[in-house]
Amino acid sequence: AARIIQNMDPTADPCKDFYQYACGGWLNRHVIPETSSRYSIFDILRDELEIILKGVLETSDQGDREAFQKAKILYKSCMNESLIEQRDSLPLLEALTMVGDWPVASADWNKTNEPNWSMEEKLSIMNSRFNKRVLIDMFVWNDDRDSSRHIIYIDQPSLGMPSRDYYFNGGNYQRVREAYLQFMITIAKMIREDKNVSKDDPFVQEEMSKVMELETEIAN
Repeated sequence: AARIIQNMDPTADPCKDFYQYACGGWLNRHVIPETSSRYSIFDILRDELEIILKGVLETSDQGDREAFQKAKILYKSCMNESLIEQRDSLPLLEALTMVGDWPVASADWNKTNEPNWSMEEKLSIMNSRFNKRVLIDMFVWNDDRDSSRHIIYIDQPSLGMPSRDYYFNGGNYQRVREAYLQFMITIAKMIREDKNVSKDDPFVQEEMSKVMELETEIAN
C-alpha cells in the first residue's frame, strides 16, 4: 500500500488527469534506462532478483542438492568467457552434426547426409536435446476436459520473427525482414568459413532466400 501511495501524485486532480494522479510519483522518481524500452515495478523486481540469484549461484556448491549443483555449473559455464572464446564455434558445429548438419554449410550434403536423413528423427532431437520446436510444437499439459490428468498437445510453434506481421507488412516490418535475411546469410557464411567450405556467396544467398520463403509460407 505504501509503495502504491508513493507512486501516486495526490497533488493532481484525478478528474482532469487521472494518469498523472495514479502514476505521477513513479514518473517523477524513475527514468527509463537507455538499455530498456520500458521500466516498471516488475523490471525493478527482476533486477533485484538477478542480484540475489548471482549471490546464490556464486556460493560454494558443497552439500547442495543435485538441482542446485546443476544450476551453479550452468552459471559458471556461461561466465567462463575465456573458455567460450577458446571453443569459438565448436559447440555450434557439434550441435549441427547432431541434427544432420546444415545443407547451406556443406559442400555435398545431398550426397553425404540426405540419404540417411529423417525429418521425424531430427525434429525429435531438436525438441528433446535443444528444447527447440520446429514445424510442430508438442508438449504435455492439463487436459482441458479433465483437469485431473495430463495429455499430449500438438500445436504450431512460434515463428522465427516475433509475429506474422513481420513477414508481410511494409515499413519497419520490411526493414526487419531484410535484416533478418541478411543475418541468416551472414551466419551461414561464417559457419562455412569455420568448416573450411569453399566460398560460394550466390549459393548461400539463394539457399537463405528459400528459407525465408518457407518461413513466409508457414507464417501464412
